[in-house]
Amino acid sequence: MTNEQATKRFHLQVKTELEALRQVLQWFESIVFPSLPQTMGWQCEVALVEAFTNAVRHAHHNLPKTTPIDLEVRLFPGFLEMCIWDRGEPFNLKEKLRDSLENHSHPLEKEGGRGLQFMKKLTDEMQYLRLSDRRNCLVMRKKYISGESKFQPQHSQSNTQLRSESPYVHSK
Repeated sequence: MTNEQATKRFHLQVKTELEALRQVLQWFESIVFPSLPQTMGWQCEVALVEAFTNAVRHAHHNLPKTTPIDLEVRLFPGFLEMCIWDRGEPFNLKEKLRDSLENHSHPLEKEGGRGLQFMKKLTDEMQYLRLSDRRNCLVMRKKYISGESKFQPQHSQSNTQLRSESPYVHSK
């Protein structure tokens, strides 16, 4: 992952409930669709929906609905970055991806468990970090060709970089 500064950064915090997905979608669409090509926007939206529902259903399944889930979208000159923070138990992303491929010869044969594979296929980079504040952060990046984006780079807020020597990190 790069140390490049984000030109735009958007943050949202919601409760741990699937009903918050409507708010997440409205927020995400208001950021992405005015700025990026529609196909890329839809791909990123599907990946974000999968990440959010995984946080609610798996990471926070034993936590109160008031437990916050933080989401952030960062626009860079050559890519979009989506981050989602949860407070659940960490897992090994590489291992989960490998297991989901090995356990199912055809991904549509199983009712659940395809979300990580969708996220991996729809994004260019994916990392899972365990942070010192005991939160987990899933970082997904989608690259685009310079000129595809409709947003104008600006010098904006400082960008908090995620750094980790975690065994939970995975890049495609």
